[in-house]
Amino acid sequence: MIVIGVDAHKQTHTLAAVREATARQIDGRTVRARDDGLVGMLAWGRSLEAEGGRRVWAVEDCRHVTGRLERFLIAHGERVVRVAPHLTGGARRGSREPGKSDPIDALAVARAAIRDGVETLPTAHLDAQALEIRQLSDHRERLVGQRTALINDLRWHLHDLDASFEVPPRRLTLTSWQDRTAKLLHALTSTAQVRVARDELARVRELSSAIKALHNELEELVKSYRPALLRMPGCGPLTAAKAIGQTAGAQRFQTAAKFAKITGTAPIPASSGNNKRHRLNPGGNRQLNATLHRIAVTQLRVHPPARAYLDKKLAEGKTYREAIRCLKRQLANTVWALLQPNPSTVRSRHLAPVAIHCNKPLP
Repeated sequence: MIVIGVDAHKQTHTLAAVREATARQIDGRTVRARDDGLVGMLAWGRSLEAEGGRRVWAVEDCRHVTGRLERFLIAHGERVVRVAPHLTGGARRGSREPGKSDPIDALAVARAAIRDGVETLPTAHLDAQALEIRQLSDHRERLVGQRTALINDLRWHLHDLDASFEVPPRRLTLTSWQDRTAKLLHALTSTAQVRVARDELARVRELSSAIKALHNELEELVKSYRPALLRMPGCGPLTAAKAIGQTAGAQRFQTAAKFAKITGTAPIPASSGNNKRHRLNPGGNRQLNATLHRIAVTQLRVHPPARAYLDKKLAEGKTYREAIRCLKRQLANTVWALLQPNPSTVRSRHLAPVAIHCNKPLP
């Protein structure tokens, strides 16, 4: 098999074709990251079939740069696997050729895919609905960040204009407190600072309206895409949208264990001699890891079976943080199962212990 490593950039894509059996490069080139360049890249890749039979494209997992490239290759029937950036760094450091360049990086991507096992890497596939959910979720988070910055600035202006007008924390996102603030600013003399505060308040109102509309849209999209996920205790529409968007198709992970590895919830062995233990995995997709953590801490507050599971792990001698990690590892199994196109087919084999099951039966 031939593995074609791709070092993708905004303007160009650099390719390195490597024979899997020997890890030796047989060809390479650089193409423009435009339609004509992608067409030429595909023709060049297909011309290599005589050199090794099967062909797979190994792309460094940088979605904002590689998304269009992946969609083009998959639409033309090519197989694409994603290589984590930290794997390519290790391959480059172990290379005999020193330095760093696009050809060196493309070769490192291909060799990292071979070393880690092409069959074990997550396979990219087209999932337009999951991509839409991710884009809307990311856009909402950006709007929330903009609103927070405006509110912070507005609060300082309000304190300077009238120190007796105290706004409780996290209240300026509410319509009632926005109306109170508007009445205060309307009663003040129209100085430059007052006009700035009024403008900031108007923008906060606009952003709040847009954020609410996106929340409602995401809820409807999640219900139509993976409704079973919303039946899981501690998993609301925004958490579900983050899990869907960051996973980008759970079916690309053959088992729940592989999904747990990509979420950073699969513990790393750290044993020596008679000392058998595991340590925290700092790798994986940290946004997915944070999503599972939010579900875990919410379940501990509102879902008694999850608290019972935690108490069981504490009784076994684990620390609180270790017990939380165990809970997140079990939640990774459940989330992977519920993200499948037909979760009922994997429920019995892969869902976590009853302590973390859904409250309602799956459809």
